[in-house]
Amino acid sequence: MGGEERQRLSGTDSGWKTWGPYLSERAWGTVREDYSEHGDAWDHVSHDDARSRAFRWSEDGLGGICDASQVLCLAFAFWNGADPILKERIFGLTGTQGNHGEDAKEYWWYLDSTPTHSWMRWRYRYAQAAFPYQDLIDENRRRGKQAPEYELVDTGVFDGDRYFDVTADYAKPAADPECGSRGGRHRRAAHPVVSQHLVLGGPRWPGGPPADDRTCERRPRGRTSQPGPDGAHG
Repeated sequence: MGGEERQRLSGTDSGWKTWGPYLSERAWGTVREDYSEHGDAWDHVSHDDARSRAFRWSEDGLGGICDASQVLCLAFAFWNGADPILKERIFGLTGTQGNHGEDAKEYWWYLDSTPTHSWMRWRYRYAQAAFPYQDLIDENRRRGKQAPEYELVDTGVFDGDRYFDVTADYAKPAADPECGSRGGRHRRAAHPVVSQHLVLGGPRWPGGPPADDRTCERRPRGRTSQPGPDGAHG
C-alpha cells in the first residue's frame, strides 16, 4: 500500500470512505424485500419482476457503487444486442428452482480495491448470445440433489470465446468518485452502456407507517437512466 493511501487512511477527511462498492448485485428474492403473506421471499420478487419493482430497503446493480447510507446508487446496465431485456442485475435460481438450492448463475469478480476505495476494479463476463435464463431454470429443476449443478458455462453460451469481458474501473482523485469502463473480446457493432442513477428516499406508507415498523428508513423514490459511452463492452 502506497504512501498516499496511508495518508488517506490516517487523515481526518472521512469522505474517502463515503463512496464504495456497497451496492449488491442482487436484491431480488431477499428477505428484506419480502412482503408475501407466508414469508415466501424467494418467490415474492423474482428476477423477472425486479426490473419493474422499486425496492423499499435496498437496491442492486452491476459494478455499482453507492454512498455509505445507500441514498444514491450508481450502476451499469448492458445489452448484447440479443437479450430481450437489459442486463441490470445478477441472475440466479431461487431455493425451489436449484437442485442444490439458491444459486447465482453468472460470473463476476472484484479484482482490486484500495482500503479507501480510491481505486476499484470490477469485471463481468457477458455472453454475446442470448442469455439462457429459461434453460438454467429448467435443467437445474430437472436434476436431482445427487446430480451436479447446471452452470452457465455448461449451457454452451460461451463456446468459441463468444463473450464480452466488461471491466469497470473506478478512480477517486478526491473524495467524490469518477468512473469509466472498458474491456471486451470479439469486437463487433457496439451497443450502448446505460449508467443508472438510483435514488433512495424516506419511506412513504399509505395512511402512515405500521405501528410495529422498526425497519430501515429508506425506500427508492425513483430511477433514472442515462446512456453511457458506446462500445464500452464490445
